[in-house]
Amino acid sequence: MNGPPLSDLSDRAREIFRLVVEGYLDTGTPVGSKALAGEGGVGLSPASIRSVLAELEQRGLLAAPHTSAGRMPTESGLRLFVDAMMQVAEPTAQERAAIEKRLAEPGPIERALEETSALLSDLSGAAGMVMVPRREPRLSQVSLTALDANRVLAVLVGEDGHVENRILSVPTAVLGVSLEQASNYLTARSSGRTLAEAAAVVEQEISGGRSALDEASRDLVSRGIATWTTDTAERPVLIVRGQANLLDESALSDIERVRSLLDDLENKQSVATLLENARDADAMRIFIGSENRLFSLSGSSVIASPYRDREGKVVGVLGVIGPTRLNYARVVPMVDFTARSLGKRLG
Repeated sequence: MNGPPLSDLSDRAREIFRLVVEGYLDTGTPVGSKALAGEGGVGLSPASIRSVLAELEQRGLLAAPHTSAGRMPTESGLRLFVDAMMQVAEPTAQERAAIEKRLAEPGPIERALEETSALLSDLSGAAGMVMVPRREPRLSQVSLTALDANRVLAVLVGEDGHVENRILSVPTAVLGVSLEQASNYLTARSSGRTLAEAAAVVEQEISGGRSALDEASRDLVSRGIATWTTDTAERPVLIVRGQANLLDESALSDIERVRSLLDDLENKQSVATLLENARDADAMRIFIGSENRLFSLSGSSVIASPYRDREGKVVGVLGVIGPTRLNYARVVPMVDFTARSLGKRLG
């Protein structure tokens, strides 16, 4: 979907193209020749402007959605603008201070991630997304409690104080064993280890007949380890906030596109896979419309940036998603600054 290089356009064509794109991103509506010829325009007659607009349309950079209507950028036009013409507007000192203050508030890291997603939504007027860091905390304790005849609640406590609750389905006969014995066994094998490391130790002991557990307890422990490790690998890792921002007045005329986008966002695993593509990037990734297959039907744009811990290691990805008429010049540096601020919060 690559359009012509910027050097192929005359100065006059570049200026008109820039005004059309900026006008469209500002208002969400096509820009006509009369508006371009008015005060603050390019100083050409409407006829001359229409000639340049026709040339830009022929080059695939602009499109006219309706007869006699103004022009709007195509996805190729937006890509050319973002890559070669956009002048970013860095966050103001007040905005930077507000972002840093909000992310510096005390509390668990999960709250900071929630705050980041909501913050990105507020700043961009679109939906904010944060992919949770892949982390395997070292455990300090595991406790098992019967909920009913077929369910056990497992509480996994990390050395950092992080607590996760998991529910395990078991046969009724298993609940006749001592949950305390199984809890003590799991705590002893998992203390100071990640769940994956503990699973390897438990599996080795049980398969080697060295577990000192009766058959029912071994079954309970094996079921728990198998379920928890699978759950960790497959659970959604994406926080999305601000979907309501996508339902603004301009969306009412294109409700099918917005419905398609909201459906895409419901499939968090697919969106997380998209953001995974930005993990290995050295800087910002911008996906415009059909450049990404996931959002090709909704015609949406994604601005994503990896965020790093203080050691410089990429631990996750954050960004925004919205219509292709996002204010890229403002949102791109805002996402970048938020990523750096979150990295400082992670320590």
